[in-house]
Amino acid sequence: MSKLALFFLAGALAGAFLVLAVPALSKEGEDPHAKYGRDVPSTPEAQADMMKRWQEAMTPGRFHERLGFFVGEWKVVTKMWMGGEGSGEPGTSAGKATYRWHMEGRWLAQEYAGDMMGMPFTGFALTGYDNFRKQYVGLWIDSMSTSLATMEGGIDRTGKRIEMFGRMDEPMLGQIGKTAKYVTQILDDDRFVFEIHDLDIIGGNTKVLELTYERVKK
Repeated sequence: MSKLALFFLAGALAGAFLVLAVPALSKEGEDPHAKYGRDVPSTPEAQADMMKRWQEAMTPGRFHERLGFFVGEWKVVTKMWMGGEGSGEPGTSAGKATYRWHMEGRWLAQEYAGDMMGMPFTGFALTGYDNFRKQYVGLWIDSMSTSLATMEGGIDRTGKRIEMFGRMDEPMLGQIGKTAKYVTQILDDDRFVFEIHDLDIIGGNTKVLELTYERVKK
């Protein structure tokens, strides 16, 4: 198990311990406020409410179900512009992607394999919906960087367009923390487009990467 996984597991177990242990601490005459430095509800009603909110935060719902569209195998065509769409002929490449559920419908994982600038390229993404923060969240890692891209955002009323925002680094230009927009647009039952926009581009089209996905039917 990774250090990150252990961190989150420890956090979850600590939360459960707090909820279950407060009555025992009170019976022993200890002050939980002094121990934890904050108000910890200790009445049965308050603890029941805490458990209810925890259950709501951890249970996949309709926003997770919408991600079910992506499950399956896809062939991918990629276009890339160094200075934004329209700045010149894009570099093109092809690849394939597989989407599958992890953690019992909580996280959608993408495994990507193809080429980029004539070199083998692989990537991995996780996307989910944070019930507590009420927003989509995601991360991306790949074989051409040592950085972790994270993003968060929402879905429009049609349920077919997800816009997320995050920060990205540009080692070639020495730039750290550039603002990026990530757009996923469902075109029909078997096609969707994923775009990355570099919002630091001024006076031009901000789209620097476009991936068109077409479902592989068996």
